[in-house]
Amino acid sequence: MFTPQAFEGTLQEKYNQLARQLDALLEGEPNATANLANASALLNQFMDRINWAGFYVMDGEDELVLGPFQGLPACVRIPLGRGVCGTAAQDRKTQLVEDVQAFPGHIACDAASRSEVVVPIVVDGQLFGVLDIDSPELSRFSEEDARGLEKFVSVLVRHLQV
Repeated sequence: MFTPQAFEGTLQEKYNQLARQLDALLEGEPNATANLANASALLNQFMDRINWAGFYVMDGEDELVLGPFQGLPACVRIPLGRGVCGTAAQDRKTQLVEDVQAFPGHIACDAASRSEVVVPIVVDGQLFGVLDIDSPELSRFSEEDARGLEKFVSVLVRHLQV
């Protein structure tokens, strides 16, 4: 049974606790959909001031498709290289966007979203998808958030290789 945990300490310490909790939550479960669903729920419980947390996964060679998430209904398909998610996927590089309206080619799935962080998910050298988190606040996410979420994804990847 899952029990919500109070995350305490510095932001880095909180992300370390989050990564440990994710690892324990996913232990022994081989199903990627179940693991992504629980990971998005955990992020939604952990992060404040967000309005969307979830995943887009590769569908074919040049498109992301909506995966498990927490939040309002979202865009279903995103071409590689388009918007924040498509750019993170194509470049395989974390995107930290202070103002999504200033991002070239931004795809507005939720008009309330103002900032975003997207982390690519690479499993065994292959692009699996991206972790996407949106906030209704400008500049909600810091470099420290980006590093913490990259650590979160590295733990998740271990459970996607089962």
